[in-house]
Amino acid sequence: MAARHRLLLENAQQLVLVCGRGEEYLRGEAAGSLALLRDASLVVGLDGCIKAVGQADVIRNRFSGATFERIIDCSGKCVLPGLVDAHTHPVWAGDRVHEFAMKLAGASYMEIHQAGGGIHFTVEHTRNATEEELFNTFKHRLERMRRAGSTLVECKSGYGLNLETELKMLRVIERAKQSMDIDISSTYCGAHSVPKGKTATEATDDIINNHLPKLKELKLSGEIHVNNIDVFCEKGVFDLESTRRILQAGKDIGLQINFHGDELHPMKSAELGAELGARAISHLEEVSDEGIMAMARAKCAAVLLPTTAYMLRLKQPQARKMLEEGVIVALGSDFNPNAYCFSMPMVMHLACVNMKMSMSEALAAATINAAYALGKSDTHGSIEIGKQGDLVVINSSRWEHLIYQFGGHEALIDYVIVKGKVIYQNERCGTMSSY
Repeated sequence: MAARHRLLLENAQQLVLVCGRGEEYLRGEAAGSLALLRDASLVVGLDGCIKAVGQADVIRNRFSGATFERIIDCSGKCVLPGLVDAHTHPVWAGDRVHEFAMKLAGASYMEIHQAGGGIHFTVEHTRNATEEELFNTFKHRLERMRRAGSTLVECKSGYGLNLETELKMLRVIERAKQSMDIDISSTYCGAHSVPKGKTATEATDDIINNHLPKLKELKLSGEIHVNNIDVFCEKGVFDLESTRRILQAGKDIGLQINFHGDELHPMKSAELGAELGARAISHLEEVSDEGIMAMARAKCAAVLLPTTAYMLRLKQPQARKMLEEGVIVALGSDFNPNAYCFSMPMVMHLACVNMKMSMSEALAAATINAAYALGKSDTHGSIEIGKQGDLVVINSSRWEHLIYQFGGHEALIDYVIVKGKVIYQNERCGTMSSY
């Protein structure tokens, strides 16, 4: 009986592996030189994992007697790994479009925050929303992310600031994990802001004494599986010592440390993260030279968010210095009510133009390095045998068009594939041979 497989992508003009030797991440010069095959094909098995990658004629001969649930002719097209969005806040109610006008008029992030806007505005609306309302809007946002090529997304709580609402958000994320064709790394971010009526110390104690023990209990019962712990380490929010206490307590119950640091003020967050063994730190617009070196030594990923620096008119993160010092640089959209962007291709474009990254560095940062920042680079982030068959097919003869065409991904992306299953197909693509 002929072997059966889930998917054959054949005759790709370019097949961008990103990694070719099982690397956990790419940094320094390696990030600027990606593994790539021309006139290539790949096979995804029934288990959703990549079974073979190679020259088209070799794959054709090897699998001449096999059957496939789906065959897609990629002649003249490029195949890339599914994109990884390493930092999002996608579960909330109450958009902040009115604040965009305030920002354009010159109000700073902290001025809006102190006037009762910002996070607190969203917290109020999220607390009042039902779980079903939150799930429906979250599902719609994830679908838009998928259409833009994202197949693994980090998703945070953080608009509850009390145990009840944080758990409501985490249940919504868990439900999407179980029911949608997209991979999610979930993050508890109860320390996103200091709740009204509490001091930072009181909020820290509440998180350590109440929130985290409850998360541990729900994990043991199998109800909610959280992957990461996050804190907004910032002047006027959680200081370095409060951040240290929360992150360590999260680490003690098995969560990866992946937190906001050095965004608006230099806080020595990078140094703290390196000391605590953080997997990743996000933002880093105000990181110190010492912090950059500490992150490089500790193999702590820097999740840079060019949309945030762009929309808030902050100075850009020092991507070039980080790359030169050997930091593992990843990218995220920072999708939230304050930075409304679903598209990792647009994030990569901004990273190249505003942070002076090369297109190869940006793609590495949005694939293998973003997967590393989430502790998932063994299964995601590159096209290699044994990894999950998460793929993007673009209607272009050069992969760089995914970055070059600013905002053009909707016309450019033909297929988005998760575990070898087509989860998005562009309307112009006709029915492909399937047997």
